[in-house]
Amino acid sequence: MAESGSGGQGQGEKLQYFQDVTGVDDPLLAEQILDAHQWDLGAAVGTLMDKAGDGGPRADTGRGTSSDWDLPDETTGLLERGLVPTSVNPAHHGPSEVFGSQASRSNYDRYQGSPPSFEGPGEYHGLGMWIAGGVVNFGLGALGLNGSERRGDQGSSVPSGTAEAEAFLRKFEQEYGVVHPNFQRTSFMDALRLAGQQFKFLFVYLHSPEHANTPLFCERTLCSEPVVQFVNENFVAWGGDVRESEGFQMSNSLKASTYPFCAVVMGSNNQRIALLQQVEGPRTAEELMSTLQRVVEEQGSVLVASRVEEEERQLNRRLREEQDAAYQAALQADQERERLRREEAARQAREEAEAEQRKREEEEAARRAVQEAAEREAALEQRRLEKAMALGVEPEKGPDVTQVLVRMPNGERRERRFQNCTKVSAIYDYVDSLGTLEAVKYNLVTNFPRVVYGPEKRGQTLKDAGLHPHASLFVLVEDN
Repeated sequence: MAESGSGGQGQGEKLQYFQDVTGVDDPLLAEQILDAHQWDLGAAVGTLMDKAGDGGPRADTGRGTSSDWDLPDETTGLLERGLVPTSVNPAHHGPSEVFGSQASRSNYDRYQGSPPSFEGPGEYHGLGMWIAGGVVNFGLGALGLNGSERRGDQGSSVPSGTAEAEAFLRKFEQEYGVVHPNFQRTSFMDALRLAGQQFKFLFVYLHSPEHANTPLFCERTLCSEPVVQFVNENFVAWGGDVRESEGFQMSNSLKASTYPFCAVVMGSNNQRIALLQQVEGPRTAEELMSTLQRVVEEQGSVLVASRVEEEERQLNRRLREEQDAAYQAALQADQERERLRREEAARQAREEAEAEQRKREEEEAARRAVQEAAEREAALEQRRLEKAMALGVEPEKGPDVTQVLVRMPNGERRERRFQNCTKVSAIYDYVDSLGTLEAVKYNLVTNFPRVVYGPEKRGQTLKDAGLHPHASLFVLVEDN
């Protein structure tokens, strides 16, 4: 069997629904019939019922009665959840039970276009067509598979159940006034959900205007102030006109055999409804009150248990939410601590890396400084040796010999003799050869008169420069 079908409905659900409607017990046979119609529920059921009307084999549509009965198929999409209304078995109910009043018969006629026949084989033909038209096609309309509802207005945006409830209430108040149970202006299923939310039973009233007992019951019983007050305080009330589609379906689902008809129901598990009490036929206000009071007294514990269970669920949910909130807060705190720890670790690692980098740079700078100092010292020593060799031997005193006194920056005095024809640059070579001066750039200067023997005078002889026969110079360092 395929897992899914058209319209979002599983084929398993369609198969179950088809068996519920037609009474075909053999699932393989039911599946073959649906396969032959491409799983089109309307076509499959219609063909089966047409064959039943032609005198062919007819599936048994009967069901036994139970305190739990299936939800009526309505515009809330119950067919999608596998829910179908209870069928009427002609073997268990005669024509008067299938159509409990002239109003029910006329409603059936509007579904089919002509009255059913209960004479001979035609009895089963009429019943089969009621099943095919009144149940299956209405359910397909709820799913939007047949274009529109059987009797709904295609241009209306109001759900048919709500529109019928409003029409029922409007007509009821026109006939009996505004003192009545607070009938909900919604579909049956919406009213049932509201009752569940309020932890109340649902009071159902099926209205048959054409029944002889209806006017007196409405005036003296249903609209009496004690009944109205009791129902409004203890129930959610819903009313339906049996001449309309939802009221008609409810009358068949509840197997209403006569009117006036009242019932007390409540939602049950597995999308079913529990029928707690039904009241058929005329009743006085006291009798109806007594019945309703007995239901509340005997079955009210179920609502109390439901309320306690719901409150416990709410409490558990709040506790879970609080626990989840506390867990999330603790988790966020842990995550924040972990984030701060990671940031601190990253900061420390970054600082250690930066410190290590600075240390390496400082060590490298120190190494380069030592190397440069050594290279500079070696260069100075080399220059000193070269300059010393270039000076030659110091001449003896004589008229052509110039006596030169050089005062170093540290106050040290050095003295040497030079030929007066020697150039001034020779004195620079002498100072360089001493090795006591670390400066690279310097000039020789006389104080009185102040003369700087810079690069432009280094090519002059000592005599031409005015340094003969003796001179006193000091070293003026330009930079280090």
